[in-house]
Amino acid sequence: MLNSLITVLDQKKSKAKYPEARVIVLDDSFNTFQHVANCILTIIPGMIEKRAWDLTIKVDKTGSAEVWRGNLEQAELYHEQLFSKGLTMAPIEKT
Repeated sequence: MLNSLITVLDQKKSKAKYPEARVIVLDDSFNTFQHVANCILTIIPGMIEKRAWDLTIKVDKTGSAEVWRGNLEQAELYHEQLFSKGLTMAPIEKT
């Protein structure tokens, strides 16, 4: 007779959500529209030029814009990359 290992997953743990977060760019008085739009376009995956410009305009008009939402680890990466390009960033918001 063979011994075999059987793994039983706890249903509650296996369905637990991974932490999610929001990446938010804030308005400032020193970054140009072009720079903000280019950073959003090149750093955020799947971003298209029109959406990057729409988000940049929203940052200017309302003071902030959510540029990405998803798992926490990726949010931290995009946040750091945008920050390293000189954008003014809100702290990562966990959802």
